[in-house]
Amino acid sequence: MDKVIMAKDLSLSYSNSETIINKVNFSVNSGSFVFITGASGSGKSTLLKSLFGGLKPKQGSLVVGGVELSNVSSSKLNFLRRHIGIVFQDYKLVKEWSIEKNIMLPLIINGYEKGVTQAQVDKLLKHVRLNHQAGKYPLELSGGEQQRVAMARALAHNPILILADEPTGNLDDYSSQLIWNLLEGANSQLKTTVIVVTHHIPRNMSVDYKHFHIEYGSIHEVN
Repeated sequence: MDKVIMAKDLSLSYSNSETIINKVNFSVNSGSFVFITGASGSGKSTLLKSLFGGLKPKQGSLVVGGVELSNVSSSKLNFLRRHIGIVFQDYKLVKEWSIEKNIMLPLIINGYEKGVTQAQVDKLLKHVRLNHQAGKYPLELSGGEQQRVAMARALAHNPILILADEPTGNLDDYSSQLIWNLLEGANSQLKTTVIVVTHHIPRNMSVDYKHFHIEYGSIHEVN
């Protein structure tokens, strides 16, 4: 099975501060569902940030989607990011854009035709049960609704990899379950690799998953 992520002797830190992730080795098979857990400040979000090139490795090798991120050109990084969907805990929606246009963003970036873009956005709005809110703006929606928009945006361009940072951390039960259903569906139906940073793994997961735990700068798989 192809490896979508390979880390070898990977160390991560911010500028000259202390090392947060220290010489870790791990890999993720294409089509996997992976949870990353650890105490607050353990480096979960730092590791996730490195996976989309938001933080370069301090040492070692990190290959994502066949791209070595320890010394990557801006053009290769942009190419990789066009195949990744990202869900942040604080949504990161464009406040001046409608819900519909926010979901369109990765499709516009990837050069999809107008008709294809509209059809995909209409489908995703139904999936996240917000088709009646298409013309509204992010600040007119609840937090749960905004996260559902962010989830739809992450799925819009059929990415090979979805990275989600505490995607249900602040949500009501209804929105949380909807987010988990969408992530599981992307993994099981589209074979999208999904990596989720979380404090709590849901008990009722319907897909097989791997569990990595970060502690004291090291990462190990939990069986």
